[in-house]
Amino acid sequence: MSAPLVEMKNITKKFPGVIANSGANLVVQAGEIHALLGENGAGKSTLMSVLTGLYKPDEGDIYLSGEKIAFRSPKDAIKAGIGMVHQHFRLVAPFTVTENVALGLTGGFRINLDKLAKEISALSHDYGLQLDPEARIWQLSVGEQQRVEIIKLLYRKTKILILDEPTAVLTPQEAHDLYATLRRMAQEGCAVIFITHKLQEVMDAADTITILRGGCTIATMSKKDTDTKQLVQLMVGREIEHKSGVIGGEIKGNTILQIDSVHALNDKGLPALKDVSLSIAAGEIFGIAAVAGNGQRELAEVITGLRPYHSGSISVDGNPLKPNDPKASIDAGVSYVPDDRLGTGLVPNLDALDNLFLKDYRNPRWGRFLLKQGAFREHAAQLVKEFSVSMAALSNPVKMMSGGNLQKLLLAREISAAPRVLIAVYPVRGLDIGATESVHKLLMEQRAAGKAILLISEDLEELFLMADRIAVMYEGDIMGIIPKHEATVAELGFMMAGAKRREVGA
Repeated sequence: MSAPLVEMKNITKKFPGVIANSGANLVVQAGEIHALLGENGAGKSTLMSVLTGLYKPDEGDIYLSGEKIAFRSPKDAIKAGIGMVHQHFRLVAPFTVTENVALGLTGGFRINLDKLAKEISALSHDYGLQLDPEARIWQLSVGEQQRVEIIKLLYRKTKILILDEPTAVLTPQEAHDLYATLRRMAQEGCAVIFITHKLQEVMDAADTITILRGGCTIATMSKKDTDTKQLVQLMVGREIEHKSGVIGGEIKGNTILQIDSVHALNDKGLPALKDVSLSIAAGEIFGIAAVAGNGQRELAEVITGLRPYHSGSISVDGNPLKPNDPKASIDAGVSYVPDDRLGTGLVPNLDALDNLFLKDYRNPRWGRFLLKQGAFREHAAQLVKEFSVSMAALSNPVKMMSGGNLQKLLLAREISAAPRVLIAVYPVRGLDIGATESVHKLLMEQRAAGKAILLISEDLEELFLMADRIAVMYEGDIMGIIPKHEATVAELGFMMAGAKRREVGA
């Protein structure tokens, strides 16, 4: 029997005060799709960063096709045919999609960018990852930026593809197509490693599954020898109750958020919202399903005052919101949990205390002329405890926190403002099962408290679990609004691809 394409033996990686990996093992065969599971902080990303040359292991060995290797840099890993899409993207914001794909390419003194742009267009079309090669990264949503990272891997034809949440930006049909393509690549001798928190996706797509917990390898097994219940227990070390079909019910509250015939442009000056109308009642979770780049980000931004709209109206509790005025939206009781938690929601280099204080420093309770820092520090410590945010100290930069704790910190700030409207954009993207459970619990508590919640997600399972009604957006247009109990995955998937529902209710 030939040697595994990838073998990582007894990998240990330490950081100051933290052991990220402790004797972790991973074996991946050529021709297989291998799922890597574990909670946030379990060591998955660190282990993959060791494999891609970003980190050097403190202990342990790596073998490719039976040959021991030691990468001095990511460049060595790329030369060896290894590529990874990281959870936090490695892109240059002012550059175009084409320029970002070109970074690191070799083969001459000059790269033909026009030719490369055409190749990117063809590749994105083939894989259902629609992208404008001339668009600049700062103009793209987080989901579209993830597509750029996937295209970079596909363009380089890497032998070992590592993907972190690869289907987060795809419709069910597109996800199926992507995994069909990855399956074909595996059959041609590649190894595909994907990190995901969608257990059904693991059961549908993976051949082999490795579970990490606390930096250690807990188990490696064939998919046919396990089920989702066992995987959850191995990941978190306890059972988690999955509630389904019990959230929701009749909407009895008055309308809080009303949006009528809103039109807005995107960063390129093109129509992003086209005559969008919807309403959200007190005690309702209103879901928006859409593939990234179809206007959902612009919708959240016009409500929060971060983006102007040139016609239509938005009101909270019957009071019109002043367009393009974030303070007016905050004062009206609009809280916002954006998709980019470290870029838009929080300031990475500031500590937790300052991040919690960002939107509340004008509050008279903290002083009119001199800020009562001691009082706010006490308040911040209480929020951290109340929302179960795990951190070393309030004074540490938030960029050192895990994704789940970042999201809970962000929710602590936004929920503690006692909002009337809470907008949550992909609130559990990249989070493990335990962190997802905590975030969903917080949103359900806000629903029970009579808040109007706009939940924007590409995960249809999340929308079926959480939402009372689901609207589908496509190219800035509302394709339909469906009560959850009437919706099906197939219908929503077709609407996400541009099929309009006959009867649309606001």
